[in-house]
Amino acid sequence: MTTTLAIDCGGGGIKASVLDESGTLRAHPTRAVTPYPLPPALLVSTIVQLAEQMPAAERVTVGMPGMIRHGIVVQTPHYICKAGPRTKVLPKLVAAWEGFDMREAVSTALDMPALVLNDAEVHGCGLVTGRGLEMVITLGTGLGNAIFDNGRLAPHAELSRGITRWGLTYDEYLGEHERIRLGDAQWSRRARIVIESWVPVYLWDRLYLGGGNSRRITKSQQEKLPENVILANNSAGIIGGVRAWDMVD
Repeated sequence: MTTTLAIDCGGGGIKASVLDESGTLRAHPTRAVTPYPLPPALLVSTIVQLAEQMPAAERVTVGMPGMIRHGIVVQTPHYICKAGPRTKVLPKLVAAWEGFDMREAVSTALDMPALVLNDAEVHGCGLVTGRGLEMVITLGTGLGNAIFDNGRLAPHAELSRGITRWGLTYDEYLGEHERIRLGDAQWSRRARIVIESWVPVYLWDRLYLGGGNSRRITKSQQEKLPENVILANNSAGIIGGVRAWDMVD
């Protein structure tokens, strides 16, 4: 039975676990604080350190923020900053990350096949039914997104970089900083209005809301969401590490 090392890289923490083919945990997830500043080599070494605390696995799935194409980083938002999200962007880190072959680096470091995707895409792999057009939005440090067509992962569009009110990106407008500033009630209303604005754009069959902050949407705003919007379990970011291998072309 194939075992998968699943790594979920976030702006504030990096989680790891090992699962079997059915998605059953072989080890309790372990977590490390995301170190900053974070050049590619440091992220790879952090993943290796977490892997050493886990049972042996036969392959690895890594989910990380940003635009990832075929395992290569086109752009990543948080890891180019001096001390994490919303801090000073360092040009040296921008240059280091752009075009970095994360899949090859992880595969070489761990000596096993690797799959590297956007973190919301991995999250979505743990959620979707495989029927119809399914969209995933994750709410956490920022905003993540993924689209699946009959269970196949569609090419990534970095919705978080779109511009909304006051020149803020969706990453900023719905991110953790704004949630803290506004409070859950006002932030939840904002999130619900944005989600409703995307309905005519995507016309999804189902939208899954995941990420750590999805649970902070107030009950009154949850009740106003369209019926085909589903609040998801945040553990999908780990479980999706197994299913992703069957959903990516």
